[in-house]
Amino acid sequence: MVGNGAAQENSVPLQRRVPGGGTPVLEDWGVNSEYGKLKDVLLGPPETFSWREDNAAYSSIVRDTIRKGGVFDKQLAVRQHREIVDAYESAGVACHFLGQDELLNYQVYARDSSFMTPYGAVICQMANPRRRGEYAPCLRFYLERGIPIYDMVSAGNFEGGDFDIIEPGCVLIGYTGHRCEEVSARQVGGWFEAEGWEIKYAPIDSFYVHIDLMVCMLAEKLAAVCLDTTEDDVVNWLKQKNIEIVPVSFKDTMNLGCNVMSLGDDRILSPASSTELNGKLRALGFEVYDPDMSMFLQAGGGIHCMSQPLRRETV
Repeated sequence: MVGNGAAQENSVPLQRRVPGGGTPVLEDWGVNSEYGKLKDVLLGPPETFSWREDNAAYSSIVRDTIRKGGVFDKQLAVRQHREIVDAYESAGVACHFLGQDELLNYQVYARDSSFMTPYGAVICQMANPRRRGEYAPCLRFYLERGIPIYDMVSAGNFEGGDFDIIEPGCVLIGYTGHRCEEVSARQVGGWFEAEGWEIKYAPIDSFYVHIDLMVCMLAEKLAAVCLDTTEDDVVNWLKQKNIEIVPVSFKDTMNLGCNVMSLGDDRILSPASSTELNGKLRALGFEVYDPDMSMFLQAGGGIHCMSQPLRRETV
C-alpha cells in the first residue's frame, strides 16, 4: 500500500477516504490518469436504454435531437453498444456491466453515476430525479466485486463527466450549477487537495453539460480540446503544463466528437461521426477504433460518458 506512512484505512462504511488526506493507493484497482493502458472498464446495460423527453431539461443535445425529430431505434442501439464492447475486447480490455433496472433508462452512461480514482470509486449524486436511482446498481457493482468506495458525494449534484484527470495528481473539475454544482465540485476538489492534488476548477455554462465534452486527454501531454468553448484560463493552464492541444470544432464538440476514450498505447476509441478528429489522430500515429454511435450521441452522451475506467496501468 502507498500512503504517507502514518495514514490508516478509514473504518467508516463506504468511505475509504482518510479525512485530511493520506489515503493509501489501491493495489488491484484504480486509475491515476486518463491515458494509462486500460485494463478494465465499466459499462451500462443497453437492454434498458431508451430516449426520454424529460431528459431534455438536462441536455442541450437532447433538446436538439427533439427539435430535429430524431427517432429512437432500440435494435440499432443494442447493435451499436455491441460494437463498443467488441472494440474494447479486441483491444484487450475486460468489460464489466452494471445490473439492469428497467426504470433506469440512462444508466448506459456509466461515467455519470461514479468515477474511479487511485484510492477507490466515488459515488456521484445525479441531477435528474429519474436517474438518481442509479446509485443502487452502481453501489451493488462495486460491493459485489470488492472494489473499495473512496467516498460518496453529499453536498449536491455531481456527475463523473466533470472529474477530468489531466495527469497524475492533477484534475480539472467542471461545474455548470445544474448537472454539477459548485458546492459539490468543491467538496470533491477538497478531498483531492487534501491528498496533495492540484485542482483546476472550470465553471461552464449548462449548455455544455460536462467538462469532458470539451477537454479529453488522448495521451501523456496530449489533449483533444474545443477551443471555441473552453475558457481561455483553462486552455492557458493546459499549455503551461506543456500539453499539446488537438483542436476540435464547436460543431463536432456538440455532436460529442471530443468525448473520446483513450485505451493507452496510442489507441483511441472515438465515434465514427468524429471524422475530423479521427483523421488528425491517425495522422499523429494513433490506432482509432471508430464504431457508429448515433443512438447514444443523440441522447446526450458519447463514448467517454459511457465508459467508466476501473483499472489502468499506472503512469
